[in-house]
Amino acid sequence: MAFGTGTSLRQKNAQNPVENAIANGFTHIDGAQMYENEESLGVAIRASGTPRSALFVTTKLDRLRPDQTAKTALQVSLKKLGLEYVDLYLVHVPGHHAGRLKEVWKMMEECKRERLAKSIGVSNFEVAHLQEILEGAEFPPSVNQIEIHPYVWKSLQPVMALHKEHGIITSSYGGLSPLFRAPGGPLDPVIEKIRIRLESTRGQPVSISQVLNKWLQQYGILVVTTSSKAGRMREYLDTPKVPELTAEEIQSIENAGAQRYHKFLVLSD
Repeated sequence: MAFGTGTSLRQKNAQNPVENAIANGFTHIDGAQMYENEESLGVAIRASGTPRSALFVTTKLDRLRPDQTAKTALQVSLKKLGLEYVDLYLVHVPGHHAGRLKEVWKMMEECKRERLAKSIGVSNFEVAHLQEILEGAEFPPSVNQIEIHPYVWKSLQPVMALHKEHGIITSSYGGLSPLFRAPGGPLDPVIEKIRIRLESTRGQPVSISQVLNKWLQQYGILVVTTSSKAGRMREYLDTPKVPELTAEEIQSIENAGAQRYHKFLVLSD
């Protein structure tokens, strides 16, 4: 599970939230050039006192200026972060590089070869975008980070199938959106019923957030989440200890999700 520095932290000082996240057990920190807070993220990493080798740091490529490449943009990010490399570098929005995705991906591959990024991947890519860069790629994307929750699950099956075919790790953001951005939907009673069962089985409190995060994790999805509250951070990281959902419960979540299509976080081209 990764701690995200977008959404509520975008264009804000992320030092305290990231320090708090690391202190409460997060080791994967998910940043981006677009969030405009890489300097404060770097300050938090240094202030945490955690060895660099114990952290997994992600950043993402923003829209390129005419004089930039994916490599020179990453070099700027590394300077802001105060790091020699990132663990994962993602192309953030395919529409920002329309007509030149292959060219951009070649430069991403150079970042990997030169060890400026240990792994490279993409974000918000659909099937056509993936097919465009997979053709002739030296390194396929290691990750595709996309909005995933039950209200978009059905529509994501083609891209998820492509991930499986090419060994691409699926990473999610906005996974809790149905509960907090659109409460009162068809998913809510299903999640609450499962929460009660899990809590009874566990003999300890289980939250509705843990139910949805557990659903994602049982599919092997890397969850990116965020919070300003230490208690909530610890709750998220406790999700692996929550009992597994049954096949019937997983199906009930997906059936409820299929009743409504709602994408919450649309990144414009």
